[in-house]
Amino acid sequence: MENSILPITQSSEPSISPSPRLHISASSPPTRWLFSPRVDLLAFLGSAIVSLVALWIGARAGVLYDQSPDWAWVPFVLLIDVAHVYATAFRVYFDPTELKRKPWLYILVPTIGYAIGVALYSESDMFFWRTLAYLAVFHFVRQQYGWVALYRARLGERDRLGRWLDTITIYLATIYPLLYWHAHLPRQFWWFLKNDFAALPALIVNILQPVYWTVLGLYALRSLYRWLVKGEVNPGKDIVVATTAVCWYVGIVAFNSDYAFTVTNVVIHGVPYLVLVYWYARAQREASPRVYQILTRGPVPFLLTLWLLAYVEEMFWDRGLWHERGWLFGGGWQLESLKMWFVPLLALPQLTHYVLDGFIWRRKNNPAFTLIQ
Repeated sequence: MENSILPITQSSEPSISPSPRLHISASSPPTRWLFSPRVDLLAFLGSAIVSLVALWIGARAGVLYDQSPDWAWVPFVLLIDVAHVYATAFRVYFDPTELKRKPWLYILVPTIGYAIGVALYSESDMFFWRTLAYLAVFHFVRQQYGWVALYRARLGERDRLGRWLDTITIYLATIYPLLYWHAHLPRQFWWFLKNDFAALPALIVNILQPVYWTVLGLYALRSLYRWLVKGEVNPGKDIVVATTAVCWYVGIVAFNSDYAFTVTNVVIHGVPYLVLVYWYARAQREASPRVYQILTRGPVPFLLTLWLLAYVEEMFWDRGLWHERGWLFGGGWQLESLKMWFVPLLALPQLTHYVLDGFIWRRKNNPAFTLIQ
């Protein structure tokens, strides 16, 4: 089937994290897509278009250079960013079979993570948030690399030059904007909290800038050559590279606003991940418990479950710490004396998501992994 996805069994590609390593089996006809043409285009190109349209809406609404208003925070942060974190539960904690396969990993990661979180927060709340921010940055960057490596594996691209160019391009597309951010502090936006990034000299970005544009140009020229001259087409990979470069540059470098960063940052990261987990869950549902089958019967119960979990988490954040959206979450609680225990606990789903994503999609950790539907 064109939309069947199998684990990689033979590939020279480097280890991919957090995205899965995939392979077309001998019985599967060649395909350029990870899921299907429609799903891939909606997940990767569609999410980028939504981000850019949101910028236009923000400009029309007069908030393009402002903080994210509640009408943007709810769909982008609550329903995409926070919800996608809980999607990992469908891959691990809602699946008894998977839990039994590696109980030590799935129990120790949150247990040790919470202990480390409390230790970090007890030293300094900023130390805690800065550590979490850089872990999140690593996760976001690696996911974009993972999609590129996954598309290479899907079409069996094994040439060394192409692998190096693809790798350097996708890393520069994400890391250059991040370094620009670090070199131009303070910005009007931040990853979690103000000052959670450390400043870097502007010289680093000035040196890297011509390299950034040169590599992007080389990637574009090579792709055009392969498309027009050799007839070798990998549209999914090119879409991921192009949308990553555009959204990260626009959201971090071109605009200096919380709204612009939010709408460009979370959509192209969260939406493809939600698609991946839903696709996986649908493939596993026939052999899963009844509750799992009900929650994955369609996108509506799947998303409603994630949105409920996201709402509960954000309710605790807002009522216990932020006190910003009483209209949505209700009145606040006085938990100042418990922050050392409370904050790491609420951040634990994110931490667990970041760490486990480095294991649950990798072929060597999941010999029976499949997304066949």
